[in-house]
Amino acid sequence: MHFDYAFFYDTSIKLLVSLILGALIGAEREYKGRNIGFRTIILITLGSTFFTIISFIIGEKNDPARVASNIVTGIGFLGAGAIFKDGVSVRGVTTASIIWISAAIGMACGIGQFELAVMVTVTVLLILLGFAWVQQFIDKYNKEIVYRITIENDLDLKLEIEKQIKAYRLKFVWLNYTKVDKDLIIVYEISGRENYHDMLIRFLTTSEKIKNFNV
Repeated sequence: MHFDYAFFYDTSIKLLVSLILGALIGAEREYKGRNIGFRTIILITLGSTFFTIISFIIGEKNDPARVASNIVTGIGFLGAGAIFKDGVSVRGVTTASIIWISAAIGMACGIGQFELAVMVTVTVLLILLGFAWVQQFIDKYNKEIVYRITIENDLDLKLEIEKQIKAYRLKFVWLNYTKVDKDLIIVYEISGRENYHDMLIRFLTTSEKIKNFNV
């Protein structure tokens, strides 16, 4: 059997570049303590690169993109598994997006488009690291927080709380309420400046009429 040194060298370079780029994104996720970390991102980029290479080997004379095109479908299941509902909030969307873009970077490495893969990786890191201050700026002036407040089953008290929210120059959207025994659990989505949220949290913490709350 003839050993194809050129193919081995070309494939090794593709996998190595994929590993390095995946490691850069994975290190950022690991540093921030996210639920998808260093090794996972590397495996996603490497897997996408390998499937792309295999696709071109299997479908060389037919349709070389047939196997590679299904990477997008397959990676969708991983992304869906990273998204979960936490009460009324949805979490993990950013993680799912990173899984998706990491697979695309791996595919670019698989077809030898190293410049494109590096450019996209740098862009992703710029968004994750460099744009954090933009998010902080937005949160400072218009932060949205979901409040779950437990009080006695007293609608007048509910109106009093809503009046207090408005007094702190905050806007709220009433999401739902649940009656449990003699208690009323109200869920609000409240938006406004970060320091106004601090004032509201201080009020909820010190008020004897509030049985329990979490954000």
